[in-house]
Amino acid sequence: MPVITLPDGSQRDFDNAVSIMDVAADIGPGLAKATLAGLVDGVMKDASFVIENDAEIAIVTDKSEEALELIRHDAAHVMAQAVQELYPGTQVTIGPAIEDGFYYDFAREEPFHEKDLAKIEDRMREIVGRNLPIDREVWDREAAKKTFGDINEEYKVQIIEDIIPEGEEVSVYRQGEWFDVCRGPHLPSTGKLPKAFKLMKLAGAYWRGDSNNEMLQRIYGTAWRNKKELKEHLHRLEEAEKRDHRKIGKSLDMFHSQEEAPGMVFWHEKGWSVYLTIQQYIRDKLSKHGYKEVHTPEVIDRSLWEKSGHWEKFRDDIFITETEDRVYAIKPMNCPAHVQIYNHGLKSYRDLPLRLAEFGSCHRNEPSGTLHGLMRVRNFVQDDAHIFCTEEQILSEVIAFNDLLFEVYGDFGFEEVLIKLSTRPEKRVGSDETWDKAEKALEDALNSQGLEWELQPGEGAFYGPKIEYSLRDCLNRVWQLGTIQLDFSMPERLDATYVAEDNTKQTPVMLHRAILGSLERFIGILIEHYAGAMPLWLSPVQAIVMNITDKQAGYVKNVAKSLQNNGLRADWDLRNEKIGFKIREHTLQKIPYLLVIGDREAENGAVAVRTRSGEDLGVMPVEDFVKLAKEQIQAHN
Repeated sequence: MPVITLPDGSQRDFDNAVSIMDVAADIGPGLAKATLAGLVDGVMKDASFVIENDAEIAIVTDKSEEALELIRHDAAHVMAQAVQELYPGTQVTIGPAIEDGFYYDFAREEPFHEKDLAKIEDRMREIVGRNLPIDREVWDREAAKKTFGDINEEYKVQIIEDIIPEGEEVSVYRQGEWFDVCRGPHLPSTGKLPKAFKLMKLAGAYWRGDSNNEMLQRIYGTAWRNKKELKEHLHRLEEAEKRDHRKIGKSLDMFHSQEEAPGMVFWHEKGWSVYLTIQQYIRDKLSKHGYKEVHTPEVIDRSLWEKSGHWEKFRDDIFITETEDRVYAIKPMNCPAHVQIYNHGLKSYRDLPLRLAEFGSCHRNEPSGTLHGLMRVRNFVQDDAHIFCTEEQILSEVIAFNDLLFEVYGDFGFEEVLIKLSTRPEKRVGSDETWDKAEKALEDALNSQGLEWELQPGEGAFYGPKIEYSLRDCLNRVWQLGTIQLDFSMPERLDATYVAEDNTKQTPVMLHRAILGSLERFIGILIEHYAGAMPLWLSPVQAIVMNITDKQAGYVKNVAKSLQNNGLRADWDLRNEKIGFKIREHTLQKIPYLLVIGDREAENGAVAVRTRSGEDLGVMPVEDFVKLAKEQIQAHN
């Protein structure tokens, strides 16, 4: 006789075991009709799932946020069925829900083409219209292998062999005549899948993500709870396309990449100006917050990476070089090198906390298929720092870091920060007592500042818990950037100690922390967030001075030089072009201020000021414009 507790706290008693659909029907026929699945003690289950014991139940409908992943997973299955109906002989492999959509990987000798997507999409809508019941079946492992082997689904046989232990049963979902190995859950029928889906693109993908395996064909799609959400998503994609940092970076002459240096950035003058401005800004902030800037080698003998544990865990991601019979790693991260600086000289508890910062150039051998402009590179520079402290200092250091992080994000125009606290994983180093202290320190730091955060149980690093900070941009996209991680392992592995107040040798806690992450990726995010129209303080060229006729050429140069002498990044345009042409061109170059000079302005020592948005600020003395620009630049800090 299960007692079912609903989200509002009310309870319902049942004489026998009941399914989620039974509970929905008991509440009302309208809810039963709308039911897609249910959360049983927080875990998503099929609507047909039978509850035998007391449980907390939440009914999932298409209005529930939790429905999105369910809808996308079903869309993947419906797409796979559509493909196999249209293209017999195609093998299905893996098809998960992902952020904003889904994909499925297919094995097929003949390649798919873009024109096939519309055809597949039409068949998907037809399958939805059939309203096929979706039922979970449990098969014997060997029988499942034979069934899939008989229909030449070789990849499904591999999945069963690799994932399902011998003696265990296999979960299979059937929709009509089509079926697939899957843990679920799924919708009650294909008719419950909203027709708010669209197939987006084709791509190649190696089986199991291993480049030594065969290449498969991947079809990506997106699916939403209703057509309004789909339309909004497609609009965001259109806007994102317009804001693609690679296109804007090229049009504004900021940077480029080329095949001879995959995953590396060639910074042009304008892009490097933004880079250096950000770097100097962070450098100034770190100095004010008690950090000591250091610099460490980029090539270090493999022995240090073996001792730190990175060689064993990340060898495939490390670039190496050899000379004089020694193997060196091209630095993939800065932390082991910072411990070497810490270890140079005996440390006392009076020296802690010690905050070491570095704009460290790192290299990682990212797969070529994942490289993407500034967002995913092989060579990058982090605003990296490591804080060596006692356990008692963790709380105050995390609070200080939070203050600094919010200050920085605010200066760059990001007001919404999403925070997640990741706690101890199953496999970890350190005692439970130490983990208790560390997790409590992070939690107390967040709570003491009144910050909202989400718990991610078991998602911490093996060496300590962490906080992750993400930003939401103008297109509602979320970017994970900042982090602070507690590390009990590396200081011990690399023999870092300090003399405690009682004269005993103790191991410091090491806090890994970054605010921007990598400068390259952060600049890519900024370009897309602002569509290239950087805030005045970041703009490579802050003002352009233009003449109407040749008579004003000398005065134009004098004005530009005066702006430069006042610390503004200014340039001039004396080309023999109409002023309207010049204004349009520099507006497209996203220059914040366009200063026009004719005879009247030259005679009166003034400039006519326009903004890149088209606003006419009128004529003003040069010194007034300098004051206006400087006040705007200083407003960010």
